[in-house]
Amino acid sequence: MTGKTPPVPLSVVVMTRDEAENIQDCLRSLEPFAEIFVVDSGSGDDTARLAFAAGVRVVPFRWDGRYPKKKQWCLDNLPLRHDWVLFVDADERVTPALAGELRGLVCRGPDAAAYMLDSRPVVLGRVLRFGARFRKVALMHRRRCRFAPCPDLGIATMWEVEGHYQPVVDGPVGRLRAPLLHADAKPPFAWFERHNRYSDWEAHLDHGGGRAALLAGEGPWRRALKRVFRRLPCRPGLLFLLEYGLRLGFLDGRAGLHHALARAFYYWQVGYKRDWLASRQGRPDDAQSSESSSSTSPASALISSNARRRTGSSGMR
Repeated sequence: MTGKTPPVPLSVVVMTRDEAENIQDCLRSLEPFAEIFVVDSGSGDDTARLAFAAGVRVVPFRWDGRYPKKKQWCLDNLPLRHDWVLFVDADERVTPALAGELRGLVCRGPDAAAYMLDSRPVVLGRVLRFGARFRKVALMHRRRCRFAPCPDLGIATMWEVEGHYQPVVDGPVGRLRAPLLHADAKPPFAWFERHNRYSDWEAHLDHGGGRAALLAGEGPWRRALKRVFRRLPCRPGLLFLLEYGLRLGFLDGRAGLHHALARAFYYWQVGYKRDWLASRQGRPDDAQSSESSSSTSPASALISSNARRRTGSSGMR
């Protein structure tokens, strides 16, 4: 008789706040792993109850408004049994192929300090095969990676989770082949609300000289590409042509079109909000800002309460 396959010897951390629509599917995809923490920020829905029912450990988290934020707090404070940690958002799913790749990697011994994973969007029930490419450091040795502070605490719509930037890694960064699936079960309203906050954050950092902090964890090649991309005119249109045309997003049908348009709209928001901030100071948008970043853009004024500032989605896309 064949014995049961042993669990993958690494720790998985899922950060949540009001993720009842997503948490069960996420946790089902994590069954192969040895240790799972759900770190919950006072959810007002059934997130914590559903996680308890799934048999995983639920840890409450309350942000104090300072650094470290949630990811670094998890690395510093959770009673992790394993040095290798996989961060998974509640709206992400680990495929069997990725679980198998992680098992092989951990069992033979990783040769890097962290690993990048691709995240493949699911739109209108369809896994996008073309177009958008998201890549992030999600698997890391907890003693060799750190999420550095970012000058964003004064931004009214900022939240408790570190933003769109990679950790600083002490050692080489590898890449896994199998992707995560990003399959948010929430309605489109949640995506637009979340990205309205994200674009506020990026615009304030761009305008206030905080972009360097976002690039600190990137490799030289990706850092250079991002700096060039930031300065390109007509970024939304160029991004749409890249994703929908050159990267063959049109082969994903209506789902590919919707996703490419939504991404272009997001970058239009960032550019418009950055220019709006520059116009308030009457100086070029690439000047260093002396204005407090707590000022709000037209869009952020709708969601700038303290409650919203402390509310974070588990996902960053």
